[in-house]
Amino acid sequence: MKFHILLAGTLLIAGCHVASEEAPKDAVKRSTKAAPRPAQNENSLSFANAKPVEAPANMPLLKVQLVLDQLRFSPGVIDGQEGQSLTLALKGFQQAMGLPQSGKLDPATKKALEHWRDVPALRSVAIPAGFAKGPFVPNFPEEAEDQARLSELGYRDLTEALAERFHTTPELLAKLNPNIKFAAGAVITVPNVSDVDPKTLGKDERGWNRTLQMLGVVPSQPQAEKVVVDKSEGVLRAFNAGGKLIAQFPATMGSSHDPLPIGTWKIQGVSRNPDFHYNPKLFWDVKNSKEAVMLKPGPNGPVGVVWIDLSKPHYGIHGTSEPQTIGRAESHGCVRLTNWDAARLAQMVKVETPAIFQK
Repeated sequence: MKFHILLAGTLLIAGCHVASEEAPKDAVKRSTKAAPRPAQNENSLSFANAKPVEAPANMPLLKVQLVLDQLRFSPGVIDGQEGQSLTLALKGFQQAMGLPQSGKLDPATKKALEHWRDVPALRSVAIPAGFAKGPFVPNFPEEAEDQARLSELGYRDLTEALAERFHTTPELLAKLNPNIKFAAGAVITVPNVSDVDPKTLGKDERGWNRTLQMLGVVPSQPQAEKVVVDKSEGVLRAFNAGGKLIAQFPATMGSSHDPLPIGTWKIQGVSRNPDFHYNPKLFWDVKNSKEAVMLKPGPNGPVGVVWIDLSKPHYGIHGTSEPQTIGRAESHGCVRLTNWDAARLAQMVKVETPAIFQK
């Protein structure tokens, strides 16, 4: 992966595809509590004033995934399924809580999670008008030269946008909402991912406030004093000044052709909703006959909604257009996170934050 920041939010690409002693015990209750619902209008993004819904009996892991996600020990997509991402998320939570890192819902972990027993796994919400109107790109092109003609690399449809907003998959939304057509005003069941109170949003940067709302990511995140990317486990971990683990995100990192650059680097800057200068001559698996193009920002862009630049030339940490592939695919050397985890990390780091890449 090879990038250079040209201007605020603009990237030149050369090779990338695509807590205290305990976890904060009130974090989920704070973030899932329904905020007062503002008067609805055509630009509203609010899913507030929701009704709690119990998880289906055949999806007992939904609540566990939801709680871990809201505590920043991300299981990747919330899908109710067992898997490596959930195992790693449990290990991260256990480490933060000072528990044996079994990666399982053992008795000690279940007891620690009891604090959030009253948090509903799901809620019913009415789709707000501003969220439903897009704009969407129904026939999202595969070729970069065709993507360059778009004003924004947005979601393909409302279902994809809703899946990212609630940190889940289109498939789970379909299971939870059989025979329901997603449209403005439709009442649907979704994972109980936090709302963003517009009053907490600060100075806007390249539409970043809207991005945070579209991803269900609150702007206030704990400060990370160190980031560690662990190749063997496939995770990115953030630690506070006291050396305590405060966040863990599943990540895709490198490949046999473009290995993760092991070493100690520093964060040089964070570009939110970046433009993307695509140069096919710098990709080993793309024909050199294609022309270089400039791509507009968007969640379906090659680096998603965030580019975190590193002191290792041309490498960074960024989002992705395919969240379900995190931890299951390869990259061109960079570290890829889901868009919502990348957005959270962007709020946690600053220039000069160390980023350690280890085997």
